[in-house]
Amino acid sequence: MDGWLEIGKIVAPQGLQGEMRVYPETDFPERFEVPGQRWLLCPGKSEPEPVELKKGRYLEGKNLYVIKLAGIEYRDQAEELRGCKLLVPESNRPQLGEDEYHVMDLIGLSVFLQESGELIGKVIDVIPAGNDLLEVELQDSDNKKFENKQSENKKKDKQNVLIPFVRAIAPVVDLEASRIEITPPPGLLTIND
Repeated sequence: MDGWLEIGKIVAPQGLQGEMRVYPETDFPERFEVPGQRWLLCPGKSEPEPVELKKGRYLEGKNLYVIKLAGIEYRDQAEELRGCKLLVPESNRPQLGEDEYHVMDLIGLSVFLQESGELIGKVIDVIPAGNDLLEVELQDSDNKKFENKQSENKKKDKQNVLIPFVRAIAPVVDLEASRIEITPPPGLLTIND
């Protein structure tokens, strides 16, 4: 949705007092721990509604937060919010340090080989890991250099590769030019059956 950032999705009630579990879509824990206004977008609705976050905490080992929203006092009320998304205005983006990027700014960027300038593909997702991984849809599946070894009866679909998002492999990230330049080690772009 234009103008909004999704920060999490309500996945289940927690206990009997109206608390709920949220799967985070943000790297900023204060989105769930610091009280204040958030917005709720439930399935079937086109406009988010303001809600007040009363409190929240992280569930160790589960990659979930437990939150309490104003006016939600019982488990059945929390259950009704299952599947709803928590949002903040896009203008509420935290400031990032050097070499830090918002995931949504990376998705859609073109990826080029730095040495030759050859277009490889575009970023379609960022997968959190020890080091984030850029999921890149390869541009030209007919290019033998990057094509996986397919049997003759398989369809030629677009192929994806995972590229570690580290300075040594992705030294240039130019958001204004919508491009990332990579220097992949040998074999990184090869896809095997």
